[in-house]
Amino acid sequence: MSNNHVRIFDTTLRDGEQSPGATMTSAEKLEVAKALSRLGVDVIEAGFPAASPDDLRAVQNIAETVGAKLIDGRKREEPPIICGLARATEGDIRKAWEGVKPAARPRIHTFIATSPIHREYKLRMSREEVLAKIREMVSFAKSLCDDIEFSPEDAGRTEMDFLYEALAAAIEAGATTLNIPDTVGYTLPHEFGERIRLIHENVPGIDKAIVSVHCHNDLGLATANSLAGILNGARQVEVAINGIGERAGNTALEEIVMALETRKALLGLETGIDTPQLTRVSRLVSTVTGIPVQPNKAIVGANAFAHESGIHQDGMLKNQETYEIMRPETVGAEKTHLVLGKHSGKHALQNRLAELGYTLEGEALATAFERFKDLADKKKVITDADLIALFKDGLTEPKEHFRLVDLQVVCGSMGLPTATVRIVDDSGETHLGVNVGTGPVDAVFKAIDGIVGLPCTLLEYSVSSVTRGIDALGEVSVRIQPEQSPASVQQRINPQHGESARAPVYHGHGAETDIIVASAKAYLAALNRLLSASDRPAAALGVEA
Repeated sequence: MSNNHVRIFDTTLRDGEQSPGATMTSAEKLEVAKALSRLGVDVIEAGFPAASPDDLRAVQNIAETVGAKLIDGRKREEPPIICGLARATEGDIRKAWEGVKPAARPRIHTFIATSPIHREYKLRMSREEVLAKIREMVSFAKSLCDDIEFSPEDAGRTEMDFLYEALAAAIEAGATTLNIPDTVGYTLPHEFGERIRLIHENVPGIDKAIVSVHCHNDLGLATANSLAGILNGARQVEVAINGIGERAGNTALEEIVMALETRKALLGLETGIDTPQLTRVSRLVSTVTGIPVQPNKAIVGANAFAHESGIHQDGMLKNQETYEIMRPETVGAEKTHLVLGKHSGKHALQNRLAELGYTLEGEALATAFERFKDLADKKKVITDADLIALFKDGLTEPKEHFRLVDLQVVCGSMGLPTATVRIVDDSGETHLGVNVGTGPVDAVFKAIDGIVGLPCTLLEYSVSSVTRGIDALGEVSVRIQPEQSPASVQQRINPQHGESARAPVYHGHGAETDIIVASAKAYLAALNRLLSASDRPAAALGVEA
């Protein structure tokens, strides 16, 4: 293996499962392990076999299947190493070996704390006793398995001179990988990187082992610390999908992998990860653990390739590299998404409408943008379904003979549903109507009828949610037919038809987050179609003041 290859050691199934509430069943662990193998992970830490009989069975199952040399009778070039964690005790190490030995490439990972605070309060052991335990238990593990990893727990707070001694003892006893854990996420990147550099310079026999790093995220520095370790010679990095793990979690696999991939020209380092699978595996782990991925999570978060700012959207439409340092398809994400919200600009709206089939420019675009902003003030995010409903409601409608200005409804189990509407006609005159009904929509329609004065029959009324969420946009569709009597009404609508003409049907749509307002808009849209058929101003049709 070349010196520019960084091994990816995934501990999602071990340290990741230690996240509160993230316990996985054996079947779920196997499914995740298979996904990690397909992803190209070098080492899968399948669990802590001494923790429980179920954990042991899960590790064995993964070793027998994911770690097998043959799958469905076909030989694999190099299955992932299957690793089991063990404290520096004979019992733990035996259990770990029992768990991983079915694998083609098994590994035992044993550890003991080395920092002063752990030696004094947790282990109650002296330096000499800790060193003796390292020699004894690493040697015992080596008698069972060729591939041994040793970790000095809390290495980030261990005295450097003692850390050198502990690592040298592990190498002498047969360790092939030395993992340096920042167990409590205490160190800063420059400190941790320096620690790895000094280990390479001061530990006898260090050339016989691979140096690994395992960083926790208590100060939000796990990825930075791991990269600092890699830049100072570490060639294995211990990570977890989505960064899950004890307390604030571990270094996120996807962040390390994409940092090395994106900056390959500068760093000259590589991994064996198939990056287009990252998003899918992230979602799988989120599903089986029940831990959601925060929207602003790097690489795999919902907002990782989403842009709402008008300035950013304009730049993205001109050249994606203005605001994206990697392509979404490289991590298996959906295409770049320009999120339409109140911060979006006219250019982004025009582009999205064009994709949906609406070609708007000049005054029409300005009008559309004004309608869009009105909706954006009510909803945090505008979806494609919102836009389709919004512009079906507005841009394709005929001239507005009547326009809704204000609407107030009082309804409930006590009293009569009452609606008050304020409407402006095409002459600019404002009309106020109040009425009661069997429900809020009935009251609104009657109040509108009282203003417009065109008797008609409501043939159809339907309401549906065109988007998801508590702030979903509701779409209302109505179909109306003008009454055929008295004759004067028919004549006013279309005089040439006469009394015997069959009254046509007119439809209207309305879209709003408030379905009562959407209902009023839909009803007025249908009435406006009816009035447009006569090609007369509303004032000429006997509208009552």
